[in-house]
Amino acid sequence: MVQQVQEFDVVVVGGGAVGENAADRAGRTGLSVAIVEHALVGGECSYWACMPSKALLRPGSALAAARAVPGAAAAGTGTVDVAAAFARRDEVAHHWDDGSQVSWLDSAGITLLRGHARFTGPRALTVTDGSEETPVVARRAVVLATGSEPIVPATLADVRPWSSRDATSAQHVPARLAILGGGVVGVEMATAFADFGSEVTLLVRGARLLGGAEPFAGELVADALRAAGVDVRFGTEVTGATRDDGGVHLELSSADGTVRLDVTEVLAATGRRPRTSDVGLETIGLTPGKPAEVDDALCVTGVEDGWLFAVGDVSGRTATTHQGKYDARVAGDVVAHRFGPGGGDERDAAPWSRFRATADVAAVPQVVFTRPEVAWVGRSEAAARDAGIDVQVLDYALEDVAGATVLSPDYRGRGRLVVDRSRGVVVGATFVGPDVAELLHAATVAVVGEVPLDRLWHAVPSYPTLSEVWLRFLETAGL
Repeated sequence: MVQQVQEFDVVVVGGGAVGENAADRAGRTGLSVAIVEHALVGGECSYWACMPSKALLRPGSALAAARAVPGAAAAGTGTVDVAAAFARRDEVAHHWDDGSQVSWLDSAGITLLRGHARFTGPRALTVTDGSEETPVVARRAVVLATGSEPIVPATLADVRPWSSRDATSAQHVPARLAILGGGVVGVEMATAFADFGSEVTLLVRGARLLGGAEPFAGELVADALRAAGVDVRFGTEVTGATRDDGGVHLELSSADGTVRLDVTEVLAATGRRPRTSDVGLETIGLTPGKPAEVDDALCVTGVEDGWLFAVGDVSGRTATTHQGKYDARVAGDVVAHRFGPGGGDERDAAPWSRFRATADVAAVPQVVFTRPEVAWVGRSEAAARDAGIDVQVLDYALEDVAGATVLSPDYRGRGRLVVDRSRGVVVGATFVGPDVAELLHAATVAVVGEVPLDRLWHAVPSYPTLSEVWLRFLETAGL
């Protein structure tokens, strides 16, 4: 049944955390805004990614931290209470109920349209919810925030592999779990399910974990996973897979030959692609299945008249919720300013203004909640050299910082600053070790602010904290 046409100034396609931010900012100058969402408002991060995954990782992390401290270690003699961990995860995911998110949309004056949106032409969409179809027109702009979807290798297509959603919403612990992929999802879920008692095998096609990080980060995580009982295999591909009542049977190929691995479940954590294959991009001159490429104002470059924007994973330029939300704030401000009452033309806005997502280029932060934690921002040493930067690398062992001694007598970790020697500014930073996630924002500020090292010399770190590593970096630089 076709419903009456609904019109809004701005339509945001996708009601995840990124879409919510874009909608909120776009409506701040009085534009009417609608969000279209076919699943749960709050999206992947709230229910199947960032939040539930960290809830699953937290019990093992807390137990490991207690065991590392004399005086507390005696209390940490048990194992993770899996049922309690799952119950806490369910609470964090709001039991997969988006009522509170919908209430927030209502309070912000944003209209929610339930259903799947497809473009039918410029600024025109159809929202399908069951048997009902509603034509929707955006008078000013459309913001595409449909996120991404997991890539399932062809060899696993017939064995019903777990996706990241299945892993983070699991209600049981498989006795034997194979995980394909050495990225963030792979190493985090290997950590969590090893904590829960699974016999975990991590299968990695390449020669390292966490390919976007400094090589030493992946090495330290691999060592820790092995110490936790995870079988980490590099240079390994799945060449065949079958499932029966006994589980999943994988045929593996590596430099050592072909072997069979029998597991209860297999998790495909081999990457994601922008979710653009079924949103009608062909009707507006774009290619389905491809990223919606954007400029620094997050305006899609292949569409005339500047009415279409894309934020988050769908643009192909960001792959974290926090960076997607940053893009959404920028895009929302551009839309509100460009099309809203009392706005103006921001097309001449400079980099680092609130109308340009400049940080996407070389100041993206990332945290991996393994044990040890991995946190980085900006360029790695290799990326900086590839960009033609005159690189100075400052390394320091975190266990030599007084604050690490307080945390644990067995603390181990490493920090690195990548410095543009010609300008004397930090262009990248990496930290690996317990609790290093809280070090990252200081590094992010230094990279975004292009703070000179001789000015950082006056930023005195509190004692005794891990942040004292900043003083040691500067001493290593000769300051």
